[in-house]
Amino acid sequence: MNGNIRKANAQDYQQVERLMQQIHILHANWRPDIYKHCSVVLSEERFLEHIKNEEIVVLEKENSVIGVMIYLTRNISGGLMQDRKILFIDALAVDEKERGNGFGHQLLDYLVRLYKDLQYDGLELQVNAKNLTAMELYTKYGFTPKSINMELL
Repeated sequence: MNGNIRKANAQDYQQVERLMQQIHILHANWRPDIYKHCSVVLSEERFLEHIKNEEIVVLEKENSVIGVMIYLTRNISGGLMQDRKILFIDALAVDEKERGNGFGHQLLDYLVRLYKDLQYDGLELQVNAKNLTAMELYTKYGFTPKSINMELL
């Protein structure tokens, strides 16, 4: 079943925050040494800023927001780096009850169209190494590792 992707509006805040909480809880449980459990993940102020900058979309199913994607433009230039305009996925969340139904792919399809239409040089994201479900989604979609962050605990 497909949902409807549209630009987010101010009335979507509570539903988007609910999805962001679901993702944040996963991260806080995986890495309590890094992430804190908190009552607000995405402030309403920041949410409204994403709307103003046209960098957030929601996916609706039966008048309920079941997915959200926040994306940013990163301009890289100078030094040893080639000049590049990167479309960066800052957040992608699908309601835990709807995962595995193709909605993540639908959100990615939307962004790939934007990436091609606006002729970006790259489409990138970061994923937590413990988020195997997300890594599987991104790999199936065609994303490949670009760099790996490592740490000594």
